[in-house]
Amino acid sequence: MTVFQQERLLFTPATPETNAIPAIFAFPNEYTIGITSLGFQIVWATLAMRSDVDVSRLFTDLSETLPRNPELLGFSVSWELDYVNIFNLLESLDIPLESIDRQDEHPLVFGGGTVLTANPEPFADFFDVILLGDGENLLDSFIDAYQQVRNADRLTKLKHLAQVPGVYIPSLYEVTYHSPEGEISAIAPIDPDIPAAVEKQTYRGNTLSASTVVTEKAAWENIYMVEVVRSCPEMCRFCLASYLTLPFRTASLNDSLIPAIEKGLKVTKRLGLLGASVTQHPEFAAILDYLSQPQYEDVRLSIASVRTNTVTEKLAATLANRDTRSITIAVESGSEKVRQIVNKKLTNDEIIQAAINAKAGGLKALKLYGMVGIPGENMADVEATVSMMSAIKKAVPGLRLTLGCSTFVPKSHTPFQWFGVNPQAKKRLKYLEKNLRQQGIDFRPESYNWSVIQALISRGDRRLGKLLQLTREYGDSVGSYKRAFKQLRGQIPTLDYYVHDRWDSDKQILPWQHIQGALPQKTLVKHLDEAMAIASKSTLSEQFN
Repeated sequence: MTVFQQERLLFTPATPETNAIPAIFAFPNEYTIGITSLGFQIVWATLAMRSDVDVSRLFTDLSETLPRNPELLGFSVSWELDYVNIFNLLESLDIPLESIDRQDEHPLVFGGGTVLTANPEPFADFFDVILLGDGENLLDSFIDAYQQVRNADRLTKLKHLAQVPGVYIPSLYEVTYHSPEGEISAIAPIDPDIPAAVEKQTYRGNTLSASTVVTEKAAWENIYMVEVVRSCPEMCRFCLASYLTLPFRTASLNDSLIPAIEKGLKVTKRLGLLGASVTQHPEFAAILDYLSQPQYEDVRLSIASVRTNTVTEKLAATLANRDTRSITIAVESGSEKVRQIVNKKLTNDEIIQAAINAKAGGLKALKLYGMVGIPGENMADVEATVSMMSAIKKAVPGLRLTLGCSTFVPKSHTPFQWFGVNPQAKKRLKYLEKNLRQQGIDFRPESYNWSVIQALISRGDRRLGKLLQLTREYGDSVGSYKRAFKQLRGQIPTLDYYVHDRWDSDKQILPWQHIQGALPQKTLVKHLDEAMAIASKSTLSEQFN
């Protein structure tokens, strides 16, 4: 039995028409990872339920039977470094890496997902079409528009598709620079018929996503995923998951969540509730009551990161009774000042109370997420994180504590997009590691070097296209990126420009300036100014104390 035959589908694929569009939908990683992506599942199922599309799936390690002459090749991109696999898959299909080299006989290469929606520019050379935002309406609009020009030449197709809201055609926009190593001077469409800006599409319904396939071969074996909320109302100022996906939307309990859960639990006993802030669903208590019914006592329940002050003893008990041993909360820092700067409305007392509730409800472990290098942070703030973790350990003896910690990475469409990565973050991670592990607290730092690469791609412009191709030849390491920058010296800006420099929020044209996110730039600047006012006030008070 093949991997695909072991899948249990929760939708009915259409029988393709004789003249259906031959298409490939790819995930640029292994099957076990790709099939666990809810976004990939939803797009694939949407295409497969259209009788005018004949879609086959492609992963790095296996594929369904692929059409000989596909007209569309799509990629779901959810991790920055998967671009290497995109290059490999394009080459395996004999498709030129760069869109400028493709002819009429080549498929249109399209992509979507968080990475491309946030900042498509580093990948602009490699995609003919990029879909920005939520796929619920956008995907069908894209396919419908393609049908209208299916037999036209490539440029005609692209110009027609550019008229669809949320469809971005990078080749139809020209980016100019003050100098090869300088800032962007302008971003403009090459034709007056092309929109000057492309607006990210936002689905505003209250029926959210749920798994379309369940398989034991998924990275999360046999899991059925249900999206409970989309975006987050907290608006932490560094957070892409909040700012990019606004407004905060919740799935209807009776029309969406319960029917979806019932459907999934007919084929599996493992349920995952997804969302950036699941426990802030207004009827979350009712969801817990529903899942506490006797018929679900053998269900294994997993919940994505939850807001700290919603961790009640009841929530912990429900999870413990459903075979969950730990819960994850994001605290960012043990410093009250830093939490105010990032707009994290949380006190240390609330964090300690969440730990007490977790233990009282029967959970065995608490995972916390933190960050170093946040703008305005100093060493005293890092020391405050050690103190906070010590206080939690003292309050809940026997509860296993883990702190996962990353380096602040600036993200587009957030108020902190103008900041760079703080080089001191590397030392601060080491400090936390030393001082927490000697207390028996599990510390799991994210690689500082990976954060540097993430920031490069997060704030990159389309000049990085050459660099990405070079790094693929040199190997997947920070050294490869430095070597590529050295080779391209004089042709593109420096690594520091993209990664560490503070950009000017008043004058500088951002690489994604022509992509309209959820909030206008003037609102992001206002939120930035509020954060910096808090940081300045704290600095002054520290100087006088």
